[in-house]
Amino acid sequence: MRLFHTTLAVAALCLPPLCAQKPDFSTLEQSAAAELARLHIPGASIAIVRGGEVIYSKGIGIANVETGEPVRPEMLFRLGSTTKMMTAAALTGLAVEGKIDLNAPIGKYVSGLTPMLARVTANQLLSHTAGLHDEAPMQGSHDDAALGSGIRAWTDAWFFTAPGKIISYANPGYWVTGYLVEVLTGKPYADAMEERVFRPLGMARTTLRPTMAMTYPLAQGHETVEGKSRIVRPAADNSSGWPAGSIFSNTADLSRFVIAFMNDGRIDGRQVLDPQAIALQSAPHAAIPGSTQSYGYGLETGEWRGVHVVRHSGSRAGYGSEIRMAPKERVAVIVQTNRSGATLPETADKALEMLLPLSPTESTKKSALPLTGEDLRRNAGTFRNGDERIEIVARQNRLYLKRGAAAEAPMIKYGESDYGLEKGATSFIMVRGADGKTEYLHSGLRSFARER
Repeated sequence: MRLFHTTLAVAALCLPPLCAQKPDFSTLEQSAAAELARLHIPGASIAIVRGGEVIYSKGIGIANVETGEPVRPEMLFRLGSTTKMMTAAALTGLAVEGKIDLNAPIGKYVSGLTPMLARVTANQLLSHTAGLHDEAPMQGSHDDAALGSGIRAWTDAWFFTAPGKIISYANPGYWVTGYLVEVLTGKPYADAMEERVFRPLGMARTTLRPTMAMTYPLAQGHETVEGKSRIVRPAADNSSGWPAGSIFSNTADLSRFVIAFMNDGRIDGRQVLDPQAIALQSAPHAAIPGSTQSYGYGLETGEWRGVHVVRHSGSRAGYGSEIRMAPKERVAVIVQTNRSGATLPETADKALEMLLPLSPTESTKKSALPLTGEDLRRNAGTFRNGDERIEIVARQNRLYLKRGAAAEAPMIKYGESDYGLEKGATSFIMVRGADGKTEYLHSGLRSFARER
């Protein structure tokens, strides 16, 4: 039987019409404990925001499997890609101040770029429509200068398709976004973020610098090997990728960002974020194929069970995170964990169910449709994003998908553009080109361009 150590700091606020009574968080805590055990996550920190207050904050589980130290809410975790919403906040703030035109080629502001990259706009970088392939190396340089020197060394091979064609999630696009913040402020990215985002919001312990993070209480990052948790050693660090996923923070600090974001940029009676910048971030800038959701700037945005929600999750070696906000209702849930890529989706759902007027969950069950000869002709081919390759093979009136070294998997048709696999829940959306053939294969926010 697994033992969970918990540290609790709960503050309840009831301001009509936001609530009628103090929420009972006991079922939420049971959900979190069960989810941690089922997903082999050592520990987590959870916070719930309503209005301008944190109404719930709790550490659950353990911060270090070797010492058994319990998670405390003040402990730092690494965010992973949830970092992107803060990098975007910095650049949209600079745009509102007139320091950059988000629709102008970035070569106007940064010299020494490959010609194709120089033609990309900040809007395309922020919305993942720049055509860049994806990668996220965990180890690299610890030097501030690595961000700019790495980007200036790029060739056009970093593009898997032309800019502006389709959304495809790409961490390198946010490296460039962070470098724009650096160039426009004249300060290293980490220092610019401290000056423009963390310090004004009162995020006292939030940092991008590992040597600063290690001076505060820190939850160790873990991975699961053969069903057992172990600490990730060495800890990931690559300064050339910091803008896409490397902020260290805790739920207390993240709550301050969320409160300001949902209250027109105000916190503690002060205007900290520009409402125009918040509107820019929250607006839909790129449609996600096969989904009712869109991508804004560092945020996914759309309706969820009848409520408008903006959100982002993150994964870093040893850590996972998620922030979901319902801005109109001014309700948010923040989850940080210390296992690679892990979040607590069921617990986050339950937290929002307690506080929002949600519609019932709709069935996601799909029915298979018969394949036609046109389906075989249109979809067969090879698709690529960087070094990752997917092949769709037509054989004996069936479609088979082969991804990397994995064996071929039979495909199922659910709609004209919606396909899946016979085994597994992965969805593939076929995006047609002008010739009627599938030009892009889209799955999990990433797109793959037809090679042949």
